[in-house]
Amino acid sequence: MNLTLVVWRQAGPDAEGRFATYQADGISTDASFLEMLDIVNERLIEQGEEPIVFESDCREGICGTCGLMINGQAHGPQKATATCQLHMRSFNDGDRIVIEPFRAASFPVLRDLAVDRRAMDAIVAAGGYISVNTGAAPDANLTPVPKETADTAFDAAACIGCGACVAACPNSAAQLFTAAKVQHLNLLPQGQAERWTRTEAMVETMEAFFGSCTNHGECEEACPKEIPIDFIAWTNRDYIKSKVKNRKLAGQR
Repeated sequence: MNLTLVVWRQAGPDAEGRFATYQADGISTDASFLEMLDIVNERLIEQGEEPIVFESDCREGICGTCGLMINGQAHGPQKATATCQLHMRSFNDGDRIVIEPFRAASFPVLRDLAVDRRAMDAIVAAGGYISVNTGAAPDANLTPVPKETADTAFDAAACIGCGACVAACPNSAAQLFTAAKVQHLNLLPQGQAERWTRTEAMVETMEAFFGSCTNHGECEEACPKEIPIDFIAWTNRDYIKSKVKNRKLAGQR
């Protein structure tokens, strides 16, 4: 198949960006989207031109680094699919494909299609963990977890931190990402000891970097792991409770 690519090119964070047009001819319908970009880059290098910078790692829909805006959609036209899992059979011969980096003030462009997602790392660092004593591992059944709770926590833990929710949101909000990272710990017995400090710290760190949620629901549609926005409601509930509980705990010290 023969395609016309309109790609965002930007030499650095402070450089002025522009769209550049490239022809991608002879692309197999079985190629993945990133493989197609690899082919285009090989041809650019052969012509003595700078290759297109984009991020990828696992290429299995696990790491989340591959996120791109493809024809205005985060990760492209196929639902529940990361960019690296998107295949060229999702497009038609002769298509014009516009490829951009994820657009958000909290995701500054590093170069071309690569963006800086460290703001999301700051949210996880604020409380996305469980403190445990080191030593011998406890028996597997020592802390019983109801299956429904375990399944729901696993659904939240499926978040790969790609940032599609932020890129798709008109407010550039990160509530779905934050809620998934909060609730996959808050739902489990092991996460209860730090539940309220975790929730307050992670939500307030999020607010320092990202816009506020107004329930557009675009995040859920764009999420390659189909994480539901129910987690946002649960996190909002926990945040309100945390303000009361943490204040009481502070008064007892």
